[in-house]
Amino acid sequence: MKAGLISDTHIFDDEKLPSEIFHHFSDVDIILHAGDIFTLSALDELETIAPVLAAKGNGLGDPRRDPRIKKNHIIDLEGMKVGLIHNLGVPQLTIKNVFNGNVDIIVYGDTHIAELKEFKGIMLINPGSPTFPNSGERRPGTIAILEIANEKADASIIQLS
Repeated sequence: MKAGLISDTHIFDDEKLPSEIFHHFSDVDIILHAGDIFTLSALDELETIAPVLAAKGNGLGDPRRDPRIKKNHIIDLEGMKVGLIHNLGVPQLTIKNVFNGNVDIIVYGDTHIAELKEFKGIMLINPGSPTFPNSGERRPGTIAILEIANEKADASIIQLS
């Protein structure tokens, strides 16, 4: 199982996602968007590659009604529970109060800073932002890939050029 991870796209209806994303996601089975989408066309573009699930972000332009978007998701991928949320907040509280301690991996966004770390045995992945990294200027940023096989997970951050 291979998942494309993306967050904080911050694009509007007249904009397109960077084409390099489609190259890196070309063979994924699912795409998880960790929020701040701003336009459903971003999810529609991604869905031409694979099914998409998204977390509702906190951006003013975020879509409100779409079956792909929820405040958070718990997805079973190859026997591992993956939590999808926009703002991780305090990891210990989010794991307990949002995901009931029932996750192996959490994919989150909000900070625009790519991060891959472990917290009490749970893999935490922030793919950063492909369009607005580090909340700085508009330039190529980052996405991530999550691979799960035999109940083992491996993730990598990809810098877009």
